[in-house]
Amino acid sequence: MTSENSNAPTLERVHHELKRRDLEAKSVERLTPSMIRVILIGEDLADFTSLAADDHMKLFVPDASGMMVMRDYTPRAYDNEARTLTVDFAVHDAGPATAWALSAKPGDRLQVGGPRGSAVLKGDIARYVLIADETGLPALGRWVEELGADVEVEAFAAVPGAEDEQDFQSDAKLTMHWIHRSEKEAARPEPFLNAVKTVSCGEGTYIWIAAEARVAKAIRSFFLEERKHPLQWMKAAGYWVHGQADSSEKSIGGSSAKPA
Repeated sequence: MTSENSNAPTLERVHHELKRRDLEAKSVERLTPSMIRVILIGEDLADFTSLAADDHMKLFVPDASGMMVMRDYTPRAYDNEARTLTVDFAVHDAGPATAWALSAKPGDRLQVGGPRGSAVLKGDIARYVLIADETGLPALGRWVEELGADVEVEAFAAVPGAEDEQDFQSDAKLTMHWIHRSEKEAARPEPFLNAVKTVSCGEGTYIWIAAEARVAKAIRSFFLEERKHPLQWMKAAGYWVHGQADSSEKSIGGSSAKPA
């Protein structure tokens, strides 16, 4: 078990210039049955900045009445030189951002704002345990792909079926677990808890959780109460709230945040 005071990691809050960017869809791909990938392009991306895999930016999309609304999404990948930004859309509801992605085609326009800031993880971390459902999968995938060869990663991702699994390229020592459960079970913690009950939480292990809010809280409680894993070595976020449209709980608890 990781010690409470063994150089616990911290989250350093780095603020970015808040800017709205007018972009164009370069390509639209049905990555899996439950995920759509849109690559956006535009000169406004020359100074785009995202320093953490679980950053969130705002997408401005029309709702059913035609009014523009904002929705939070992860910058899955970006390339300042190529002026590209990749966004993955989980097809799990009928919200306005999902509706935009389902009908999107090359040449369509989309405005993006932020990220307002990044919570950069600092500390001596030897091993990561990453846990996510479809909504957290873009952040998990980016994290896995950006980690170096000197760390171990054990990742758990919940998707409806085998056809929804993704391939990640990582220099890290990656062990990937896919949890298959129906969309009707997306707000139940049991599939996750059954999958992680024997996971190793040794010295220097950092646990990151992104799922439905009550599911994320249940997983966090399991590691905190049953496995006695220190709160400072965890971060949990509710990327959506069952029964509440367009809701989230991004700060359930975990590593302390310090301003830059």
